[in-house]
Amino acid sequence: MARQKPLNLYRNIGIIAHIDAGKTTTTERVLYYTGKKHQIIDVHDTKDGKGSTTTDYMEQERKRGITIQSAAVSAEWKGHQINVIDTPGHVDFTIEVNRSLRVLDGAVVVFDGVAGVEPQTETNWRLADQYNVPRVCYINKMDRIGASFAHCVKGIRERLNAPALLCQVPLGSSDEFCGMADLVANVAYIWHSDDKDSKWETVSFEEAKNRLKFGSTVDNDWVAQLPKLREEMIEHALAMDDAAFEHLIETGEHDPAKLKECIRKGCVTGKLVPVFCGSSYKNKGVQQLLDAVVDYMPYPGENGGIAMVDEDGNVIGEQAVTDDAPARALAFKVINDQFGTLTFCRIYSGVIKKGDTLQNVTRGKKERVGRIVEVQANATKEIDEVRAGDICAFVSMKDTETGDSLSDPAHPALLERMRFPDPVISVSVEPKSRNDVDKMSTALYKMVKADPSLRMEVDQETGQTVLKGMGELHLEITIDRMRTELGVEANMGKPKVSFREAFGKTVEHTYTHKKQTGGTGQFAEVKIIFEPGEPGSGVVFSDEVVGGRVPREYIPAVEQAITKESRQGQVAGYQVLDFKARLIDGKFHDVDSSALAFEIATRACFREAQKMSKPKLLEPVMKLEVVTEATYLGDVIGDMNRRRGSITEQGQKGANAFVQGFVPLAEMFGYINFLRSATSGRGNFTMIFDHYEEVPASMVEKLMEKEAK
Repeated sequence: MARQKPLNLYRNIGIIAHIDAGKTTTTERVLYYTGKKHQIIDVHDTKDGKGSTTTDYMEQERKRGITIQSAAVSAEWKGHQINVIDTPGHVDFTIEVNRSLRVLDGAVVVFDGVAGVEPQTETNWRLADQYNVPRVCYINKMDRIGASFAHCVKGIRERLNAPALLCQVPLGSSDEFCGMADLVANVAYIWHSDDKDSKWETVSFEEAKNRLKFGSTVDNDWVAQLPKLREEMIEHALAMDDAAFEHLIETGEHDPAKLKECIRKGCVTGKLVPVFCGSSYKNKGVQQLLDAVVDYMPYPGENGGIAMVDEDGNVIGEQAVTDDAPARALAFKVINDQFGTLTFCRIYSGVIKKGDTLQNVTRGKKERVGRIVEVQANATKEIDEVRAGDICAFVSMKDTETGDSLSDPAHPALLERMRFPDPVISVSVEPKSRNDVDKMSTALYKMVKADPSLRMEVDQETGQTVLKGMGELHLEITIDRMRTELGVEANMGKPKVSFREAFGKTVEHTYTHKKQTGGTGQFAEVKIIFEPGEPGSGVVFSDEVVGGRVPREYIPAVEQAITKESRQGQVAGYQVLDFKARLIDGKFHDVDSSALAFEIATRACFREAQKMSKPKLLEPVMKLEVVTEATYLGDVIGDMNRRRGSITEQGQKGANAFVQGFVPLAEMFGYINFLRSATSGRGNFTMIFDHYEEVPASMVEKLMEKEAK
């Protein structure tokens, strides 16, 4: 079957933002205006559990009014197929944004018109930078009291360091918000009402200026400046094309089609970030945002293909997005429920049909494609084939996990993997009854397989099953989803912090391993210098032995022993971070030496050297932002200081005040309860892992006692 629609009519986009900026509301409006839905359900109408928005269909999402897992929907707009992924805004579910951005061609970043750039927006923006994803900004909630377009744009330029290009300017704000001026089309759109089917009127800038008089001088200034803002936008956009820019300077004129072409070029290459505005809840600006997605976002492959790598992760080539190439796909998400497994994939090249066999290059296993489905949130539609640029789901794949590469068995290729954050918090998990032990283990395995930011392990000393994740809410929802999706009940223990350890100072240590009990003995001697490294440098091993004092064949055993031993330090058994191990000398015996002997010697050398170095205990430190009414700010700051926090910034966000700082995670459990009582329920906070920091010596014993309870 031939391709139904040319590749340049596809758009794979994600909607990303801080929690409560309006991502799900915007997605609902997109589905309504593209004809995919005939009724709009608002997020705040779902908490009674009776209704649900299309993309927030899970019980846990409806109850809390937040997005937990990214959901894919597709729609059609002006002949273009738009595949949209609505992602979570809560920091505990950053993994969902991470894996969605990895496979998308563009992103719409939604901002709250009052709050502007918020902490999770910064995190998501950095992820988009990491994966080189072109973006457009949509400043939402312009109808809210305190909405400030200028504040948002300033934040985008200064805090995100983004080359923002104003393509729209709001007409009015808060309850006077009535539309927007389109600087590209040189017209203003004025809505007649807030109704979802309300029409808008297209008028000239001059007529808008004469007709609209706002109570705020700032809003009137925006309208007065429209001609000047349009000139600035044209200059910045046409700078993408030398000939067009020269023509503008010489004649003062430009070709409107060329202007759009230049904005698109700037957006696709990341040199420009077009900015739009509106109010999704009041049904203003979503159609224009869809036009922008079609006009400025790249089609699959326009921004280059996907890197192919070797087993060590080194780039060895690029796979272009085309049907005329071997089939290659990346699994970016796995969902488990009672009915089986759905493996979400982005197809980068070739054609995959029902019944084909694919090679899982990451795991060296074959997978048969039984059923292929197009996913519409929690509904699926069977299809017979998928092609380059498509996003689909394969049903009941056995061995494929998030980040795995699937390929034509005759032309295997490893695609660039995703990078996942390390968990910072852990809880013990126990089955509700003894009969459920096996069921709980299977359910936990499925949850961990589906979510790479979760880790599961069994504590060798206590025999407890330990689940590690990104935050209290993350772990709580994982246990709740086991109940609703897999029918397994479990109890969650008290959360524990994932501490780390580090070398306190440089240590040079020699260890000799000798064992002689009849027959062949064991002998190995290693002399290693252990040096503390810079934060984030990881474990670095260097072989500096000269003259064959340690034979080549034993060096890998030494390196492997250091890696293994670093997983359990000598202070309290936590992983040892950021050090360099330099093997400078050693001795061996012709008969008694072996790889095992060198491994034993190295492990003992590591343990003794770490103890001698006056090791440090490190704790995860979180970046905290609290937004509340100014009245309560003193109590919040006082509490942060009591929690060993340090304050970096405070100021105003619309009508509210905010404070930012760093606080150790160990001091933050149950923080929401304090904040609710201290601010009469009006405060909210965001917490993101930032770095590890040494625990003050006076606190080590106290914290370890607390953890042991």
